[in-house]
Amino acid sequence: MPTSEPATVAADLRTAMGKLARRVKHEDRIPHGQVAVLGVLDRDGAMTTSDLAADQRVRPQSMARAVGLLMEQGLVVRRAHPTDGRKSLVDLSEVGRAALKAERDRRADWLARAIDLELTAEEQQQLAHSVVLMERLAAY
Repeated sequence: MPTSEPATVAADLRTAMGKLARRVKHEDRIPHGQVAVLGVLDRDGAMTTSDLAADQRVRPQSMARAVGLLMEQGLVVRRAHPTDGRKSLVDLSEVGRAALKAERDRRADWLARAIDLELTAEEQQQLAHSVVLMERLAAY
């Protein structure tokens, strides 16, 4: 029977979540760094390249290159900043929104298949209950 010591559970959970996250990302067709930028824009809305760089903890020059690649692919667009004419905002294009949805759907489909094929009905119930617990921990 697995131990229920909080420190051991924490270490095991962190390791398992990391492995699962990395495995799910294998389903992506867009490079991880680009998906991360698209995800931030989807969640937080349009922002400057500098704000994106700060959010992703990369140098502004690196983010400028990433944004350039995303623009070349038609995944993001630039528009004027509403209050500062010296700045521009980067936002998801409709193509980018569709690409991000496709990435998320691929991840969810893979995970649903894995749950269905690898877990018993009882284990699926345990997993469903653990999602609530993980949400509580994330809110802590």
